[in-house]
Amino acid sequence: MNPVTEPSPYRWQDGLRDGLPIGLGYLSVSFGFGISAVSLGLPAISAILTSLTNLTSAGQMAGIAIIASGGSLMEMAAAQFVINLRYALMSFSLTQKVDDSFTLLQRMILSFLITDEIFAVSSTKEKQIGARYFYGLGLLPILGWVLGTALGAFAGMVLPQDLTAALGIMIYGMFLAILIPPAKKERGVLAAVVISAAMSCCIRYIGALSFLSSGFSIILCAVTASAAAALLRPVEVDDE
Repeated sequence: MNPVTEPSPYRWQDGLRDGLPIGLGYLSVSFGFGISAVSLGLPAISAILTSLTNLTSAGQMAGIAIIASGGSLMEMAAAQFVINLRYALMSFSLTQKVDDSFTLLQRMILSFLITDEIFAVSSTKEKQIGARYFYGLGLLPILGWVLGTALGAFAGMVLPQDLTAALGIMIYGMFLAILIPPAKKERGVLAAVVISAAMSCCIRYIGALSFLSSGFSIILCAVTASAAAALLRPVEVDDE
């Protein structure tokens, strides 16, 4: 149990304010996911329910690719585990930031609502955060993510194919925006990106590797690139 007993000074309205820019960003990015999902043959309702129950951009993109290619449930589970494992680490970290107002059920809800951006905002708070603040923080992002998916899915059903193909790359632009800044600062991140991209190209264009499905390709690239980057550019730890 967290030893801090003082109530959090952050209100529900503070969470809404902090979550507003995240929600607006998710609204535009998830539009690309909705279009991509429909273009791969998923019904619009399936795309919307996927966003409502998952709230993970990379996991969802990998998931619809596996569904479209007819992958197995084991393949899906393994890919989601590798891609979303970081959220478990974020959850462990945030347990040290929440106050005593969090019940077990509320902690479970917190773990579901965690995304990279929500974690970043929560972890930078100087004082303990309460359940009300976190509900406010997570409300607009999840609404933006689901609404953007719905708009993209329905747009993908009515817009010309060339236009939907162009709009579908929006979510990949988000991935680039996330990757490029840390890759410019950390050689280890850059090494992981380059290795993963090179492996993905090899699997895609080398005929001898064509037997690998999309799900297992993602797993192989992610695990191999991460392991290679850890070996080539290990994180320096201060003894103090």
